[in-house]
Amino acid sequence: MRYRQLGRSGLFVSEICLGTMTFGGAAGGIWAAIGDLDQKQVNGVMGKALESGVNFIDTADVYSQGLSERLVGQSLKDLGVKRSDVVIATKAFGEMGPGPNDRGASRGHLMDAVKASLDRLGVDHIDLYQIHGNDPVTPLDETLRALDDMVSQGLVRYVGCSNWAAWKIAKAVGISDHRGLSRFATVQAYYSIAGRDLEREIVPMMQSEGVGLLVWSPLAGGLLSGKFGPGSNGPEGARRTVFDFPPVNTERAWPVVEAMRQIGDAHGVSVARVALAWVLAKPFVTSVIIGAKTEEQLDDNLAAADLELTADEVKALDAVSELPSEYPGWMFQRQGANRTPRPFVRKG
Repeated sequence: MRYRQLGRSGLFVSEICLGTMTFGGAAGGIWAAIGDLDQKQVNGVMGKALESGVNFIDTADVYSQGLSERLVGQSLKDLGVKRSDVVIATKAFGEMGPGPNDRGASRGHLMDAVKASLDRLGVDHIDLYQIHGNDPVTPLDETLRALDDMVSQGLVRYVGCSNWAAWKIAKAVGISDHRGLSRFATVQAYYSIAGRDLEREIVPMMQSEGVGLLVWSPLAGGLLSGKFGPGSNGPEGARRTVFDFPPVNTERAWPVVEAMRQIGDAHGVSVARVALAWVLAKPFVTSVIIGAKTEEQLDDNLAAADLELTADEVKALDAVSELPSEYPGWMFQRQGANRTPRPFVRKG
């Protein structure tokens, strides 16, 4: 297991992060469809992940309406995990009650939410606290000051966001730097070989501002597991068959799956492992969040850290999954072709 710097902070996290959306499921609805692991099963998955070198766990208050956080906290106790040996990330924004202020990124909701998460996790601090979605109502200033207060009070050590536009993350970082507030260390975003939209605006922004990337759904909700294909709805009970998310252009995805299958056959590994290895090969990725319903599934995903794709294999997968050109990207390429970083030589 390799460890990577969390944004530009001094904290290092495992390149594979254990996601916990499959923990709980008691709230029914989509949570039961995603996963319903009980405490014993959670302990098995958590134990195996930690033994493999994973030191990073991601959850959210909205996962199974708080049950996921409770299961994570209890598992750390059951397994006797030293608090300083694990990096705990959680998120707030989603609806946690019937009231109008039981959601969003307002100071009121966030200050209540962080204390509730600490209680459910059974810890005295959260390592990475993330705003789980874009709030078009709350002023950005209000959200950032609330997060900074959490850091000052010792409730939270680092802050981040999830599912935000590039312009808003850049604006938040600029405000934080200007006013001396705790700046976003990370953005948690969807990224997979079948969904590379992130590369248009968010990746350049992250590289410019020193923000790390935590990847959610690197297998596109199971679509890249190798169990789906043209004319196939996948195995019975598969998450994607009951929760068709995130949206994927399958006409573009199937050739990618076939290319990964050929590479997987050459290495003697699964399509899923190739898909994860491709994401891990990207230099702008900090950590890839994996979720599992079984320990066998977890084993296969964890093994992606040991799969080294060749430069030619990465190049082939990049080509088959290449994003369609969009404005202003194609204009950047046209106008900037002679502005690559190289020594200038005067002719004549």
